[in-house]
Amino acid sequence: LVTGASRGVGKGIALGLGEAGAIVYITGRTVQDGGSAAKLPGTIYQTANEVTNLGGKGIAAQCDHRNDNEVQAVFERIQSEQNRLDILVNNVWGGYEHYTDGTEFWKEKGFWNMPLARWDTMFQAGVRAHYVASVFATPIMIAQKSGLIVNISFFAAQRNDRGVAYSVAKAASDRMAASMAYELREHSITAVSLYPGLVRTESVLKADFDLSNSESPQFIGRAVAALAADQQIIHKSGQVLVAAALAQEYGFTDVDGRQPRPITVDEA
Repeated sequence: LVTGASRGVGKGIALGLGEAGAIVYITGRTVQDGGSAAKLPGTIYQTANEVTNLGGKGIAAQCDHRNDNEVQAVFERIQSEQNRLDILVNNVWGGYEHYTDGTEFWKEKGFWNMPLARWDTMFQAGVRAHYVASVFATPIMIAQKSGLIVNISFFAAQRNDRGVAYSVAKAASDRMAASMAYELREHSITAVSLYPGLVRTESVLKADFDLSNSESPQFIGRAVAALAADQQIIHKSGQVLVAAALAQEYGFTDVDGRQPRPITVDEA
């Protein structure tokens, strides 16, 4: 299951798992192209079709991750249809009004000048959504005595200049993975945080970024697939991992055959 996979990193993760032959459930709210708040292309159905075209099986499941009942229904469906869940990727996020309210990403000044809703959205549609999905996933994984939970996070968790709400929310996702790992180890379930680098999402491609060391969204999916295939993955449980560093360790490349250089906290 990849949450928030209509577009962007979530879609790329779904595609990366699809090319590895996985059955991938894709959640999101967008069912009509251009119907997202940011008016960006992509729907859960388009992602599902692309997953299938790559050799996997994509299954779209419309879900607002702020609604616990809808989230629970997705996991009940997976259990009913598959009777197992090997991977949960907590990717869904909220609070990216930077792209739609006229402000510039990373250039806002003063947390006291930000709308309070920015904090609420990042924690409700981001951190809490990761927690709730993990709560519903864990009993399925415990029953099968295996599983991988990946929280998609970012270097902002370790920086002070990326906005208070964003930095704290990402740090919370990292801490969540570490704490879950502690409780899940006895059940042979791995939980990690995974950092992408600069990803060529639809939003990033609209902005003015130096893309010379960037990553395709699918590259992050290949990182998740490599983790899932690692028979010793439990030894990484609780860690913060970087997708480009995993590419060097496991030997996979991006869709263009390149291996992006792992960036550091100072570069992020």
